[in-house]
Amino acid sequence: MARMPTVHETNRNGSPTLCAMSLKDPNLANAKKRKRVAVVLANPALSTTTQWPVGFWWSELTHPYFVMTEQGYEVAIFSPKGGKCEADAMSDPRHESGYSAEDLISLGFINSPKHAALIEDTRPVSEIEVEHFDAILVAGGQAPMFTYDSAHELCNKFVEFYEAGKLAVALCHGVAILRYAKLSNGEYLVKGKTVTGFANVEEDFADDAVWAMKLLPRDQHVMPWRIEDEMKKLGANFVHGGLWRAFSIRDGNLITGQQNFSGSETAELLVRTLGA
Repeated sequence: MARMPTVHETNRNGSPTLCAMSLKDPNLANAKKRKRVAVVLANPALSTTTQWPVGFWWSELTHPYFVMTEQGYEVAIFSPKGGKCEADAMSDPRHESGYSAEDLISLGFINSPKHAALIEDTRPVSEIEVEHFDAILVAGGQAPMFTYDSAHELCNKFVEFYEAGKLAVALCHGVAILRYAKLSNGEYLVKGKTVTGFANVEEDFADDAVWAMKLLPRDQHVMPWRIEDEMKKLGANFVHGGLWRAFSIRDGNLITGQQNFSGSETAELLVRTLGA
């Protein structure tokens, strides 16, 4: 049997590590300068509406990660505060609800020790050096809706990418970042932009589900505010592809994805825009 080639990489402490290298050739335009993307996950939090623990959504990390690494991109994972990140329970394919049971990409990621370790000790967004990356991608999950109002460093980095002409990407409830991101001239970044995100029709669906299960009284909602409503208030042209349909859209160097089923589509649009 042929011996697998190996390459030396460095860990976050700068020490060399030895790892197997795939034989796949992604046919990069410049193999010496791979495209680099900073993916941001929300730190764990407690929902103020349901009192449930909330975090990021697995498919909004794993599906973009798969698409981008298959194209030969380098992906680094960050969070506003750094440290260990936790996923929303129902985004785990192993969860008893079966909600994400068909998500084989996430299942593979979770069961790969090398990949699962990536969320155990994320770097804080303050360590993102914008000049060393081609794009930032803010994943969703429930936690952004409760925490991004105070994620000032993340807002600054997102705007820095955008104003540098690099891709600024937000997915699902990660689009919450656009409620707070202001340009250097003081205007909201999202003003006048065509964007998508978790749509009202999907928030209605989520509310109806928890009401039917008697997990919340009917005068309470899962989310403290809604992406679609706030984007419209800030002067955005909000569009979506329909209930639970995979959908993403680009307006200049701003890319947004609709919900947890749009991770691959969002990353594919990113890849088409950045190139090989």
